[in-house]
Amino acid sequence: MRAFVMRGIGETGFTEKPIPEPGPNDAVVKTTRALICTSDVHTLRGGIGERKNLTLGHEAVGVIARLGSEVKGFKEGDRVLVGAITPDFTCENCQRGFSSQCQHMLGGWRYANVKDGVFADYFHVNDARANLTAIPTTIPDEVAVYCADMLSTGFMGAENAAIPLGGSVAIFAQGPVGLMATTGARLLGAGRIIAVEGVPRRQELARHFGADFVVDPSAVDSVEEILRLTDGEGVDSAIECLGAQVTFEACVKATRPGGTISVAGYFGHGDSVEIPRIAWGLGMGGKTIRTGLCPGGNVRMGRLLRMIEAGRVDPSPLTTHTFPFEEVGRGLHLMETKEDGMIKPLITFN
Repeated sequence: MRAFVMRGIGETGFTEKPIPEPGPNDAVVKTTRALICTSDVHTLRGGIGERKNLTLGHEAVGVIARLGSEVKGFKEGDRVLVGAITPDFTCENCQRGFSSQCQHMLGGWRYANVKDGVFADYFHVNDARANLTAIPTTIPDEVAVYCADMLSTGFMGAENAAIPLGGSVAIFAQGPVGLMATTGARLLGAGRIIAVEGVPRRQELARHFGADFVVDPSAVDSVEEILRLTDGEGVDSAIECLGAQVTFEACVKATRPGGTISVAGYFGHGDSVEIPRIAWGLGMGGKTIRTGLCPGGNVRMGRLLRMIEAGRVDPSPLTTHTFPFEEVGRGLHLMETKEDGMIKPLITFN
């Protein structure tokens, strides 16, 4: 089969690999649609260290090609969604309620990290009964694929933010994760949603997905503007969706005492992240910082699909570009440069 791999830091290309074999509890899926993520860019640039001949990609849907002998409830030919995070649901961390940290820190993140990812004609699914989700006939593949990561991660950012009903929230960066965090905050009942974004098209989408105010950090000091919009109090919750020191600091500064800072961004560079001491109340400001990796498993995926099926959210406006699998490298390049109005590229397979 064809596979698009990271040959080394900064180097990619196509190669031929054997079609994976499923173990008794596993499955092999024939890929139909996939999405490129900024996380793929971070990985390619060394965010998780050197990788050799590793198939990239972690967001995909497809059709079951082969099932392990012990997998019940599915059959070959079923259209399925697979989360970017594939826990085993048996380890201590999973049983403690932290399935995305399966076995060890970030351990639920297997695709394009510790095993081959989904940018291939076929991909392997561990613990298939827990990690395969049937796609309703009413939802096309190009929409369902957003549940694998973007909806799950963005909604996690909003869920972890502990937004009071009717409360205020500031969401820093309106890329795909930030936009889904914005709509997640709306669905959770936020009364005032402030999006921080400088790109005009992303500003428009922020309003589309539920932002009441959009702050342009290139035009004003974002923290000062958030304080102005909240009568000097700051927001109840802030969500960091970029993975950068400047936006993390702004979240801490813009959040009122007793509020929550939720981090959904991927910090792909540097050895540490600094907390602004004074805005943190010298360590005593009662501000909670929560981090997370998008939840996986078919219960989570099923709930997200239900939100789409019920018309609560439609992520399809995030798709700005579509490429055949043969041009995935071009899509990855545009995802890194953000040229041509790139927000999210969809990859189609024959």
